[in-house]
Amino acid sequence: MFPWIDSFRRRMRILRQSYLRITARSVPALRLGGNILGITAFCASLVCLTSLIIYFGFEHTSAGLRHLQRIIRGCQWIFILHVLYGLLPSRSPRPKGRAVKWIVDTAVLLTLLPLLYPHPHHPWIPVLEQVLYSNRFLFPIMGAYCVVDISFGIIRLLRRRTNPSLILSASFLLFIFIGSLLLMMPRCTVEGIDYSDALFVSTSAVCITGLTSVDVAQTFTPAGLLVLAFLIQIGGLGVMTFTSFFALFFSGNTSIYSQLIVRDLIYSKSMNALLPTLLYIFFFTVTIEIVGAAVIFLSVHGCLGMSLEDELIFSGFHALSAFCNAGFSNVEGGLSNPVLLASCRSLYIIVSLLVIAGGIGFPILVNFRQAFAGAVRNFWRWLTRKPRRRRILHVYDLNTKIVLVASAWLTVVSTFLFLLFEYGNSLAGMSLSDKLIQSFFNSTVPRSSGFSSVNPAGFMNITIIMFMILMWVGGASQSTAGGIKVNTVATMMLNLKAIILGRDRVTAYRRTIATHSIRRAHAVIALSIISLSVYCLIIAGLEPHLPLKAVIYETVSALFTVGTSLGITPLLSLPSKILLCTAMFLGRVGMISLLVGVVGVHTDPPYRFPSDNIIIN
Repeated sequence: MFPWIDSFRRRMRILRQSYLRITARSVPALRLGGNILGITAFCASLVCLTSLIIYFGFEHTSAGLRHLQRIIRGCQWIFILHVLYGLLPSRSPRPKGRAVKWIVDTAVLLTLLPLLYPHPHHPWIPVLEQVLYSNRFLFPIMGAYCVVDISFGIIRLLRRRTNPSLILSASFLLFIFIGSLLLMMPRCTVEGIDYSDALFVSTSAVCITGLTSVDVAQTFTPAGLLVLAFLIQIGGLGVMTFTSFFALFFSGNTSIYSQLIVRDLIYSKSMNALLPTLLYIFFFTVTIEIVGAAVIFLSVHGCLGMSLEDELIFSGFHALSAFCNAGFSNVEGGLSNPVLLASCRSLYIIVSLLVIAGGIGFPILVNFRQAFAGAVRNFWRWLTRKPRRRRILHVYDLNTKIVLVASAWLTVVSTFLFLLFEYGNSLAGMSLSDKLIQSFFNSTVPRSSGFSSVNPAGFMNITIIMFMILMWVGGASQSTAGGIKVNTVATMMLNLKAIILGRDRVTAYRRTIATHSIRRAHAVIALSIISLSVYCLIIAGLEPHLPLKAVIYETVSALFTVGTSLGITPLLSLPSKILLCTAMFLGRVGMISLLVGVVGVHTDPPYRFPSDNIIIN
């Protein structure tokens, strides 16, 4: 009836078929372009985030401000192009994004309107015009996009089977660099700070060490303490755990390989429980820190002569620093402040418990959650008279049992030895209850946190040797603590026991410890001794005017991320500070992990050589 309608339909069908053919042929090119643009957007995110920090944190000339604005605008165009390119048709499956990702992408596209439409002289909606054409609208969106894109970039690297150890190391270096720029901002310090000191403090915070070349209480403002707390929190939770949470929360579209990596990081037994386990770790961490801050506030309220705001800052900062085993303090003299020693005795017990909670390890916390959930389910079935499920013989993992028992023994023995060694020395003049409290506190903190209520420079030599052994041991694996870890030392001792008894297998709690775990434990111990020897030799050569005892103590504290010192940190030269930065980084990332990332994993050949014996006696 209407021939033109049929003709129009035929033309549209031909155009659609041509469009599909062109689209199908262009898929490889689209993918290549998407990969190139994704890498460019990731690099632009790093540049933009750095530029925003410099823009807001430093004083600039008008020419410098214009230069920074041009850089940020260039990154803005890259982000807009990246978002628009993602809307192009492609035969490749498009990942499903969460609402946050879509909101950020939409906000980036909204920043295109002021670029396309010039600033109106007579706007229809003055309030909207003031928002859209101001930096207060542009900069927060750019910052949010940078955070999201960097998180996705790390997950994309995992998806491409990039070595997780290299990604972990690069992530730590990135946060250390950003933290050093943040600490350099004028509003973060009272009278400014050299970049070498800012880099040293940032490394110490991200690596949760606690060594500092400046007086934290006299150098940093509340804004600087906030930056320092942020760096400590990231370092305590772990950079990969932090970014994995962001990526899973924002999109939930990670690959199977990257989910396996995240599962190993948080010690989850099921990939279906990755996000709940991450949420549990974050919730537990924040809850413990808030409860710890509240209890610390009650213990110090009215004792230090501070204002209410300063007491809240003191409580929150010390709770965070204690749980993350960082050892930073924002009060003059740290926890060795005479006022705290005289009137806030309960503070030392609270800090010790927070240090123990942080050093126990996230795998054990996950195991506790699983055991508690199983007990609740069984109790509910008993109440509802439902048949109970088959009883689990081993509710707690072998790792949990070994860590708890070894940590308890270390705490008890080191408390007794400290009381014995320092009874008439640093503890002289205290009451018996104070001596017990200080012995418990000073036997707990050397294993990672770095707090000190008594100046270590006044300790007896035998106490200093005990402290260095405790620093070498550290806390539990995958925790906020440092050292070679309690798990490693316990495995070594169990293997030694099996050798002495002439057994072929290493067993504990009716379980046989895997040969891989034993080999890895001995490798960690060997590398720790080699690294410590090399660092001690180099720093002793660089600082011949400093006492050798203090140099060795400082090196042990840095390499095993403890943070206690005999007072020589501000006296170190720039090369020694840089070396200690590398030691803190190496101790936090892990020597085995870094070597595996650099060398790579080489599988055994299909053939096997004849075995032979080496004389070891």
